[in-house]
Amino acid sequence: MISADLSEINVAELTKNSWQRFRDIRIASLKSDPEAFGGNFEQIIQQTQADWEEKFQTQVPVVATYQSRDIALMVIENLQGDFGTTCWIGGCWVQPEFRGQGIMRKMFEYVDAKAESKSWRVQGLGVWVTNYAAIAAYEAIGFISKGEPKPSTSKPGMFYQRMIRSTSI
Repeated sequence: MISADLSEINVAELTKNSWQRFRDIRIASLKSDPEAFGGNFEQIIQQTQADWEEKFQTQVPVVATYQSRDIALMVIENLQGDFGTTCWIGGCWVQPEFRGQGIMRKMFEYVDAKAESKSWRVQGLGVWVTNYAAIAAYEAIGFISKGEPKPSTSKPGMFYQRMIRSTSI
């Protein structure tokens, strides 16, 4: 475990010009914790620069950086979804050696600060029903489970729980 000073963690949105950073941290997340995501590592590594740049049309990748190193990721997509959500948050991941230090909470503080201007006020996400640590972490940030678990379309036989959170703005 690396002890990070939270005051030295920078959270920012990536731009289309940063597609390689987005690709690299997404690949790192799937390589480290493939069971946590619906994405497929083999398919992701085959994507071209154009594929990655196209994602920026609908997705906002947000990264946390510590000492010039990207250590956490979340991807936000604006949409009108279940339970009044105005955005869907996916791909949440913190490098294992930085977990348990409040980095994901800091990322959600960034999302909250941008919620009004970006229409991120009612946030939704899906988490595997067996990922108890992630469910507990999301509950600690203010997410609550909504609805019944749903079957995954990307990983047959698995179920995910929708969780919703509203900002206090």
